[in-house]
Amino acid sequence: MAEPDWRISGEYMESCNCDYLCPCIYTNPQEGATLDNCTASLVFRIDEGSSGGVKLDGLSFALLIRSGKVMADGDWVLGCVVDARADAAQRAALAAIVGGEAGGTPGMIRSKLVGDFRGVEFRPIDFRMDGTRRSVEIPGVLSFEIAGVIPRHGGDQPIFIDNTSHPAGRRLALARAKSYRVEGFGLDLEMIGQRNNGHFAPFAWAA
Repeated sequence: MAEPDWRISGEYMESCNCDYLCPCIYTNPQEGATLDNCTASLVFRIDEGSSGGVKLDGLSFALLIRSGKVMADGDWVLGCVVDARADAAQRAALAAIVGGEAGGTPGMIRSKLVGDFRGVEFRPIDFRMDGTRRSVEIPGVLSFEIAGVIPRHGGDQPIFIDNTSHPAGRRLALARAKSYRVEGFGLDLEMIGQRNNGHFAPFAWAA
């Protein structure tokens, strides 16, 4: 079998404005969001990756999405951010991947679900992990902090939901947000202390 044109793997986290637990996760996503729209931000850290011989290890990117009441209906707004630390070759490779032009999962999202693509920006991305806590800061665009939901019996592992159809992966940790702010791409939103929805998981994409 031929080698893929690109492959990336690492860690992903997200938050959205839906109440915990976001209906999209367990309805495939056929039921309505808990508000009039779903504003979701998915952030990815590439631990290993390459595209056409260009190494992408250590870089991050983000997808900022706003859908209508039912995500499966499409017509999403999508804006993308690529890590400002990337050099010129890495910027070109990652912009093509996250914007959907290079196929794979982002290509499926762009072709089937997006009605308003607002482009790719290059910004610093501070992706942090501490146990079951995750946070991100993209100046002028996005910030959120989520914490894994620990089961009542305790331990250091969050509750997971398995065999989902989520684009980041089939097994997601459940999390709640301490804060969630979106400033970029005209998708302004701020939620503090509302314990809205979150997830995190390893991810692996290729095309």
